[in-house]
Amino acid sequence: MPVTDASVYADPAAERLFTGATVITFVRTVVSLALCLYAAVDESLTLLVIGLVVYWVGDMADGGYARLFDCETRIGGTLDIMCDRINCAGFYIGLAWLQPEMVLPVAVYLFNFMVIDMFLSLAFLAWPIRSPNYFYVVDARLYRWNWSKPAKAVNSALFAVLLLVTGWWQVGLVIALALVVLKCISLRWLFQLGLPVPERAERTRTA
Repeated sequence: MPVTDASVYADPAAERLFTGATVITFVRTVVSLALCLYAAVDESLTLLVIGLVVYWVGDMADGGYARLFDCETRIGGTLDIMCDRINCAGFYIGLAWLQPEMVLPVAVYLFNFMVIDMFLSLAFLAWPIRSPNYFYVVDARLYRWNWSKPAKAVNSALFAVLLLVTGWWQVGLVIALALVVLKCISLRWLFQLGLPVPERAERTRTA
């Protein structure tokens, strides 16, 4: 789909809580979290991985639906960012519960993803774009290292797959720390760019 102002910039008239995309977001969040919690109780790594897959597939599905049916909203983008964090926490806390040796890399990764990366991801709200997926119109470098498809794969999927496939907590810790460094550098770029403050709207006084 060609990039146009209509596809990049938010339309205040289109903002609403419930769209097909946000319904998918809510469903995948609840299902994935429930699977991960039950996996911890049942001590089942298989169920935990299924919960992770539901999260990943649902995360791709809600974004794909929003773009296909032209219902991308800033509300939906914000909810997606928040729900990603609860699904991520459900999986990684479950993994640390089942494999206690993973506690340290998981703790570092969650701090990065749920604090530093969350701040970076929500920064799109300071500009009139629909989501971080369009941050390239604000700053191409920040977009390339944080929200391009390769960056998303490295920032999320790579860490989980590496821990599951290898079980090497030491390598996982190195990657988690490297991601912290990358996100801190991105924060520096963001602060250099500056976060614009919306102009204060004067209320119309009526007699």
